[in-house]
Amino acid sequence: MQNKTPSLAPKENKMGVQPVGKLLAGMAIPMMISMLVQAFYNIVDSVFVSRLSENALSAVSLAFPLQNLMIAVGAGTAVGMNALLSRSLGAKEQDRVDRTANTAIFLALCSFVVFALLGIFFSRPFFLLQTNVPEIVDYGTGYASVCLGCSIGIFCQFTFERLLQSTGRTHLSMCTQLIGAVINIILDPILIFGLFGAPRLEVMGAAVATVCGQCVAALAAILMNLKKNPEIHFSLRQVRWHGPTVKGIYRIAIPSIVMLSIGSVMVFGLNRILISFTTTATAVFGAYFKLQSFIFMPVFGLNNGMVPIIAYNFGARKPDRVKRTIKLAILTSMSIMAVGLAAFELIPGTLLSFFDASENMLAIGTPALRIIGLHFVLAGFDIIATSVFQAIGNPLHSLLVSACRQLLVLLPTAWLLSQTGILTLVWLAFPISELVDMCLCIIILRKTLRRAEQTMTRSASQA
Repeated sequence: MQNKTPSLAPKENKMGVQPVGKLLAGMAIPMMISMLVQAFYNIVDSVFVSRLSENALSAVSLAFPLQNLMIAVGAGTAVGMNALLSRSLGAKEQDRVDRTANTAIFLALCSFVVFALLGIFFSRPFFLLQTNVPEIVDYGTGYASVCLGCSIGIFCQFTFERLLQSTGRTHLSMCTQLIGAVINIILDPILIFGLFGAPRLEVMGAAVATVCGQCVAALAAILMNLKKNPEIHFSLRQVRWHGPTVKGIYRIAIPSIVMLSIGSVMVFGLNRILISFTTTATAVFGAYFKLQSFIFMPVFGLNNGMVPIIAYNFGARKPDRVKRTIKLAILTSMSIMAVGLAAFELIPGTLLSFFDASENMLAIGTPALRIIGLHFVLAGFDIIATSVFQAIGNPLHSLLVSACRQLLVLLPTAWLLSQTGILTLVWLAFPISELVDMCLCIIILRKTLRRAEQTMTRSASQA
């Protein structure tokens, strides 16, 4: 794996000179489209699985904490790599750019080994911790074992797609994600129901389709980096441990990983609370997570386009571009979330019907979606704010607000409300926790931007 492009970096990347509005749109829109496609194939998985039984849908829902933990490590490491690499590009430090990219590839391979072992040996005990329904345990064990045991695709996909994003080539990253999504969508019904002579794998078929899509997307991302990304130079000899670079990546990545992993703890805990009422409540919660991805995924795509812009211009000491990018991202994010709020308030029954919802599931799910949807617009602000903390080197702030919302507010509030014996009240924990989170984000964001501007101004005066 050797990129033969000369080692001279371009004089100026578009992230430092292009008008911010045009730049953010060009960077973010391809990512938002690809994230929407990802959300679509995620929901297709659950739609097909729900046709098997409600227990099958519950099994996929209960598997989410394990999947989310894997995603947390892959995405969190990619965030650290992205921020470090983009700042190095902005500072014209080509050697550091190359070292960061190659070290990140090594870390992706290490992550795969860890999660493959976790999937093989821990999947069944994990499900037995949550339920003793044999069908749910069997379905969930097969699903999680495949998703984690064959996770090399998702870790390589995260790494190589973020390398494309870091240099502003989000349209290429979008193409790789689209390829993976199409493969997944095509294989889902074939492998779940055994069409065209394929074996009927049921819930495990959804997992096999997912990892096939991830592996194809990863391969496409590798090829596009080698052929279309001259600002990064790859070398097999540098795909190894490099202490200072690993430290630099994980200085930003660890808080991000912990922050995303907190979501696994939250979902696991909330599933335990909900299943004490009925397994249907966990199915509703799983359906909610699939549905909300249509709203949150475009915002995460916006994030992916925003972070390298902010990191680059922070490294290049351009505070006006940093602030302009943040303002546009917040406005766009909250607008997207307002659309989601309207959908959850106006057509919750229609949304749940995609999952072949029973009367009982509709009775539980309709008020649940309306209550949970109340936090969407607030979350739009909070998501952008926490990513700003990561992009300009304050990742511990992201960890603080995320831990506060999910562990110190959401879970305790949900547990307290569950003591009333009224399931509907449990869903109020979402808007309550998001309101607390927004207050924290506003306070910390103001301080972060003030310090960042002082740093950039001081660095510019010394240059």
